[in-house]
Amino acid sequence: MKKKKLYVVLSCLSLFASDVFAQNYPYEGTNKMNTWSVTGYGGITRFFGDLNQYDFKRGERDDITGVWGLSLNKQITPVFGAQITVLNGSLTGSRRNYTSLVPGETIPTSRDLYFKSPSFVQASLDGTMNLNRLLFGFNKLRRWKFDAHAGFGFIYFHTDVFDMNTTQLLVSSNTEGSSTTAGRWERNGTIYTREWVVPLGLAIHYELTRRLDLGFDFVINHVNTEKLDLTASDLTRHATSSGIFGFVKGESKLDKWGYGAIALTYKLGRNAVMSKNGVYDISKGRYHLRWADPRALIPPPYNPTMEDADSIAKANMPPPVDPRLYTDSDSDGVADLFDKEPNTPAGSVVSGGGVAIDLDKYIRDAIRNNLPKDECEALFSNVEFDTDKAIIREASQTVLAQVVELLNMRPNCRIVLVGHADARAGYGYNMSLSRRRVEAAKRYLIRAGLADPSRILVEHYGEYRPLAPNTTAEGLQANRRVEIKIEPMNTLRSTYPAGYRQN
Repeated sequence: MKKKKLYVVLSCLSLFASDVFAQNYPYEGTNKMNTWSVTGYGGITRFFGDLNQYDFKRGERDDITGVWGLSLNKQITPVFGAQITVLNGSLTGSRRNYTSLVPGETIPTSRDLYFKSPSFVQASLDGTMNLNRLLFGFNKLRRWKFDAHAGFGFIYFHTDVFDMNTTQLLVSSNTEGSSTTAGRWERNGTIYTREWVVPLGLAIHYELTRRLDLGFDFVINHVNTEKLDLTASDLTRHATSSGIFGFVKGESKLDKWGYGAIALTYKLGRNAVMSKNGVYDISKGRYHLRWADPRALIPPPYNPTMEDADSIAKANMPPPVDPRLYTDSDSDGVADLFDKEPNTPAGSVVSGGGVAIDLDKYIRDAIRNNLPKDECEALFSNVEFDTDKAIIREASQTVLAQVVELLNMRPNCRIVLVGHADARAGYGYNMSLSRRRVEAAKRYLIRAGLADPSRILVEHYGEYRPLAPNTTAEGLQANRRVEIKIEPMNTLRSTYPAGYRQN
């Protein structure tokens, strides 16, 4: 019947655990959490075995014994964790009228005995389960933590048994038959006997600060031996050491020892913070997985209401278009928004800024200069660029240096730089890219020592005037260019051919 109840309890815990695992989020990434801690223990021990008059009451020669220790803890999920625990302590126990009957004898012997284990060492690897989070979730008892833990380890102990009335030492585990492992008694140069042990316990913790937790730990350690007190039921005769070192199985149960200890935990990790009433703010630091709910660190998705959407649209609405962009009061071909002289006479020749030009004077000056036609005739290769780049290649730097040398020798010539792009992006982006390319070429000419930079004219057309089809790699490369045209200073504007246009 007891086994059936145990199976039911384990099944229920498994269902709870699977539900918690299914809802867990990873603990790395943007919302990292601290998972390591160190705990110090200090408390009182109690022995349970043959030389023990009472379970929870001190016997006549029972001293108050204690234990201290450290554990390194790793929180794997909000519910499950692991820890390595190392303990050092002492044990004692006493019993009056201990009766033994060794096989082959007919008369039992009775003695008053007590034992001491002055300094044992125990190390174990334990798994922990946070019952509070498993059963009640994260919204109840937020600053309390109830851990059930169990593990496996080894205990190294040394025991002396004395006569209670004379304090005479009757038998000691430090003999020529000292134990090294269960089942064999062989001297190996140490006073300690080794046995494996299974600790089972319950710990209660309270979160004091962002770094410290205070709690209590109650543990029963099941040792795989009857010889922790060097007594095996009624088969042991201490005066002759019989019934001990032969591993004769008595009727008593295996020995146990327990302790109750105060536990102080220091939480490791960077930028440690703790929640306030279940409210988390990941901008302040890292929360510890011992206490925090990883799901609470993930901000809920923002779903704007209609009012929010309307206010966002109004805030991002572009300003109204200036109506002067669509009007030309003096009909000179320049919109009033850009026209520097909005009242030029009808039929006037104007510049791009709407300023009237004295064409007769311009022609007279050109005739007076009487430049040779071939002075400004020169042919240079195009400056080509990498995809989505506006950086002058090393090969093109040589071409631009030759341009600077020519223009410095011929002050009556100017240069027109015309930028282009291939057709693999949007129209607006390509227009901007071609402008960056032609500006890069202009900056290079100036830095290379071109006298009078005002002789540089720049034009950019994006993808609108391709040199080759945009269907091959060669065609795309040919279209990523800045063209160089040298012309006389008296030319009204650059004569740029239409080039290849893809239908």
